[in-house]
Amino acid sequence: MMAKRALICGISGQDGTYLAKLLLDRGYEVWGSSRDAELATFGNLHRLGIYESVHLVSLNLRDVGSVLGLLRRIRPDEIFSLAGQSSVGLSFEQPVETIESIALGALSLLEAIRLSDLDIRLYNAGSTECFGDTGDGVADEKSPLHPCSPYAVAKASAFWTVANYRQAYGMFACTGILSNHDSPLRPRRFVTRKIVHAVASLALGRDVRLSLGNLHIERDWGWAPEYVEAIAAMLEQPAPTDYIIATGSSHTLHEFMETAFELAGKDWRDYVSIDKNLMRPTDILRNKVDPSKAAIGLGWKARNGMKQVVSMMLEAEMSTLRQEKLE
Repeated sequence: MMAKRALICGISGQDGTYLAKLLLDRGYEVWGSSRDAELATFGNLHRLGIYESVHLVSLNLRDVGSVLGLLRRIRPDEIFSLAGQSSVGLSFEQPVETIESIALGALSLLEAIRLSDLDIRLYNAGSTECFGDTGDGVADEKSPLHPCSPYAVAKASAFWTVANYRQAYGMFACTGILSNHDSPLRPRRFVTRKIVHAVASLALGRDVRLSLGNLHIERDWGWAPEYVEAIAAMLEQPAPTDYIIATGSSHTLHEFMETAFELAGKDWRDYVSIDKNLMRPTDILRNKVDPSKAAIGLGWKARNGMKQVVSMMLEAEMSTLRQEKLE
């Protein structure tokens, strides 16, 4: 049998890199796109040792003609739409870029698939941020969307665009509604990696102070390498269906931070200050979701919760800092 061919748009990011590794291990031929593959460093691909194993191409997702041309050239069986500005906080500073890169990027892929007349399955990266503040409730796949940031607005738009193309054109297109998920590949601008980096530095004897925003926000934190297993499984199903991918257990940012400091044997009160400038214009206090549909339909359940995620990230961060010191 011919190996399946996958195109990962946004391969250089956390999820794209882990997904590429997973698919390569399963015998896929993996292609990955970046806005400028000639200039991109693809550090994450190098970190996982798979840079030489993937085919990298430049692609402007806002140009349907370019996307269509690429699809006809490489003829992928599966496309994973993971590209776009991925920071909720940054989306308030760059709302146009965020909405265009996410919402229009997904639309371009869908339209190119439709025009290509090829049998291609599409996965779209969604987010539980789209549900907004769930309060005392728990959101599932049928819950209404109440986006509270430009990032969530963009993800909600892409979600409905995928649903529309699936219904109107009979396309195999689905959205994974993912909760927060982290790993050592998460950029340091994200608050979780920022916390872990500071704590790892303290554990290695460095003098560090940490400024944070709202510690009372509550999120469902999972382990990214597990989440890509669910992403891949969604395109293996007989019919396209949207799934929430999460651990099903939420924690405050304060708990996340406190766990990291406890693992390092430090008291967070000695190192942390609250900076009101880090507060978002609008924020979600509580975001709790139910991933039981994925357990039934995909046979997928998260194996690691928040404490395990913090522990693994901290161990990896300390290893990285030691290596940087040696170099």
